Amino acid sequence: MGSDTLVIIPAYNEEKTIGNVIRSIRTQIPAVDIAVVNDGSTDRTAEIASRYGVAVLNLPYNVGIGGGMQTGYLYACVKGYEYAVQIDADGQHDPADLPRLLQHARNGDGDMILGSRYVKTTRYKSSFMRRIGMILFSGLVRLLSGQKVKDTTSGYRVVNRRLIELFSGYYPTDYPEVEAIVYLKRQGCSIVEVPTEMRERQGGSSSITPLKSVYYVIKVALALFMNVLRYPKVREQA
Repeated sequence: MGSDTLVIIPAYNEEKTIGNVIRSIRTQIPAVDIAVVNDGSTDRTAEIASRYGVAVLNLPYNVGIGGGMQTGYLYACVKGYEYAVQIDADGQHDPADLPRLLQHARNGDGDMILGSRYVKTTRYKSSFMRRIGMILFSGLVRLLSGQKVKDTTSGYRVVNRRLIELFSGYYPTDYPEVEAIVYLKRQGCSIVEVPTEMRERQGGSSSITPLKSVYYVIKVALALFMNVLRYPKVREQA
């Protein structure tokens, strides 16, 4: 281990973008450690990632973002990392924001530093259905956790050692980002949103179609209400 920080990149069939993402991260923070979680890809994602000398965690079949991220957190926990970063493999998250997000984490500003598209005006433009979903999720998170979070579905996140250990033991499956926020708040963890830019995909296409967007909103809302009561609620740490 050459760094106290691990960047986790969950990847499923991202052969067109994974190399550029790794290079971009190293341009911003040359010494950071990187682990690509190859989530059962059927293309050359694992082969291309391995050329860059990063850790490649190969899953035998596609388990989804939840299982992929928990694999990354388990790896970070076992290896003793103090901080872990989640960043997308499609190039939408700008690594130029990463040093600033990490500095907030190192300053102890929060257990999770959430890269947000909505805490101030950015170039990002979402679809009508996504905006409706964001409003709904933000309201649900506030109702269930007591904290207002504007960008509940952002996958650009930095967490500290405490959260690495928590997520190693439990991480929501299938569209986990919103539920993970409520879970952390119920565990007494602190979450801080920091503005970041969102770029266009550098390759491939989104798996979230308009029809799937409706399914996504309903499924996540149901999961929140079904799961929240089994999370023990503790006092937030100072």
